[in-house]
Amino acid sequence: MKKLFVIIVVFLGIAVIAISFSELETIIKTLQHAHLGFFILAILFQFTWFVSTGRMYQSIYHLLGIDESILTLSRIATAANFINVVAPTAGVGGIALFASEARRRGHPSGKVTVAAALFLLLDQAAFLSVLAVGLIVLIRRNDLTAGEISASLFLLGIAISYAFVLYVGYRSEEKLGNLLAKIVRIINRIVNIFRKGEYLSETRAHEYAHEISEGFAGLTEKPSSLIRPVLWGILDKVLLMCVLICAFLSFEVPFSADTIIAGFSIAYLFLIVSPTPSGIGIVEGLMPIALTSLSVDWSQAVLITLTYRTVTFWVPFGIGALAFRSLHTGGEEPSAV
Repeated sequence: MKKLFVIIVVFLGIAVIAISFSELETIIKTLQHAHLGFFILAILFQFTWFVSTGRMYQSIYHLLGIDESILTLSRIATAANFINVVAPTAGVGGIALFASEARRRGHPSGKVTVAAALFLLLDQAAFLSVLAVGLIVLIRRNDLTAGEISASLFLLGIAISYAFVLYVGYRSEEKLGNLLAKIVRIINRIVNIFRKGEYLSETRAHEYAHEISEGFAGLTEKPSSLIRPVLWGILDKVLLMCVLICAFLSFEVPFSADTIIAGFSIAYLFLIVSPTPSGIGIVEGLMPIALTSLSVDWSQAVLITLTYRTVTFWVPFGIGALAFRSLHTGGEEPSAV
């Protein structure tokens, strides 16, 4: 069963590449005209981002009393990102991978589940801080549209929902269990319109509530210490903006700080709220429009977008596939997710 899971994930990864083959051809042609030095620098920033993400996870693990190396956490985080692309489930697949690896490494799965959930929340909090600056830039330029406002409010709603669920779990296992069971019943009623039978289990909802409450029981520091991982999350976004700067430099396109902050904010916003995994197809379509509104020539905006997405999507996707495979080799018994 565990080997079957690995085969399915690898197959889905190949399917993503096959579906996006035409985009990859365009990317290859684009990169032939880029300055190689700045492209390599962008990849170095991306690899630094891997380490920074691992450090953010490590700071959250530390809050819950778990010790783990940055290298290990970076590898699991990169593999989780790959899982979330090939099997998009709003981050649940990645959380399940962390919990699975925790059991194999002897860590309490409840604590690691909380750590992974906190990462999603704090990463969104970090981006909302950057997004606020980006929206201010767009307001100053009179470029803020209804679509960007709606997407920002939607993201804020998601973050508040995550925070509320985790807060309830922190305060009361029983209340969280009842809340999740109520959500499960609503989902089951909707699903029953199209198919018969129980789609989600209320029993599993209470078990999940127990895991979250158990995880919070190990909180070793004050909640105010959550500021530290948020700062690491902001550094992650700064590194991605450095990748965007390298994309501009690769094609000798002039830019300002406002252009970088606003352009990145819009691209990352629609990456999160997009119905496609990691914004495939959506970001590539909207980012050139956003850059054009910031006074970048259309053809240059397309080149910059393709370069940026090569480094921030395709490089992590490939490294994530290797990281996922490495978790199940080297004498380690594959773990089910």
